[in-house]
Amino acid sequence: MTLKDLGWNAAFEEQFAPYRSAGWRPGRLVRDNKISYGALLEGGEELEVVMSGKVYHDAETDAELPAVGDWVALDSETPSVIRARLPRQTCLSRKMPGKSTEEQVIAANVDVVVVVTAAGQDFSLRRLERYFAIIGRSGAKPVVLVNKSDLYPDQQNQAAAEAVRALSRDADVHITSTESGSSLKVLRRYLKRGVSLTLVGSSGVGKSSVINQLLGGDYQWTDEVSESTGKGRHSTTARELFVLRGGGILIDNPGIREVHMWTDETTLRERFSDIEDLAALCQFHDCKHGTDKGCAIQAAIKAGKLDPARFQGFLKLEDEIAKLRKNRKKRQMTGDRHARRQQQSRDRKFMARSLRDEIV
Repeated sequence: MTLKDLGWNAAFEEQFAPYRSAGWRPGRLVRDNKISYGALLEGGEELEVVMSGKVYHDAETDAELPAVGDWVALDSETPSVIRARLPRQTCLSRKMPGKSTEEQVIAANVDVVVVVTAAGQDFSLRRLERYFAIIGRSGAKPVVLVNKSDLYPDQQNQAAAEAVRALSRDADVHITSTESGSSLKVLRRYLKRGVSLTLVGSSGVGKSSVINQLLGGDYQWTDEVSESTGKGRHSTTARELFVLRGGGILIDNPGIREVHMWTDETTLRERFSDIEDLAALCQFHDCKHGTDKGCAIQAAIKAGKLDPARFQGFLKLEDEIAKLRKNRKKRQMTGDRHARRQQQSRDRKFMARSLRDEIV
């Protein structure tokens, strides 16, 4: 197994030059064990490694810490220690679930992100819009599998696929089934030597079954499909990277129940450029796009040229990003106040010691 098989390229080689001169070795993280990591080296050797204190303290946020898919520099004398993390070429991330304002890395240095969905009752264009927003920011290629096609009528599968294509011109959309083997056949088109691919999707859309076929064995346990929900009773519980025998790299992820936004206004407006173009045609520049006179967006909705659900999805995502920005700013201000108080306390202690020294 060569470094190229693991996704190494000329850009990584250039970034690694100073570490190589220090005698360190490159490795790619394949598993996060919470306290330690699994790292794969040239030749196929796998080591259990830990972060150095410097790597930990230099990271300003948890998202800057090493994650599955990252390339790291390992000390040749103590190869179990990560001395540095190379800059990421792509990074798929979301906001951590709950009230946190922190970024959660889903996969680092991934080339293709495959969204697995199905045309059943859990099919949601609004959720797919969110996936496209975070994939767009990551820099990876979006691919969508409308999976489990054997469970639904062809017309329903085709309608779902067309609706997804209308959402994203950049995404490749395929109707697939693990039962017929078409899921595996489609993904093999993207899995070339050194290409990293990750699958995301809600639990129960057949993601683990697709992964089992790619790996050639039951690495992720699956069970029968529930008749009441149409979902499989299985789950992936941790992120892990696999180098496939036929070429390519797979990063597995737990099923994502909530797609919390971690993006910016620029990415959002690129994903909804049609709505931005319509807004520019409104009679008044401060149009609220509600009952305002001359609103081009409301006119497009009435004329059937704009799906009202898509417009509402845009407003919801825009509101989430605004709240995230506000919360992050509030947290930063709180941190700054805490830092100032600590500095003032240190200054007072220093002054007190100086006065005592003068008296003595």
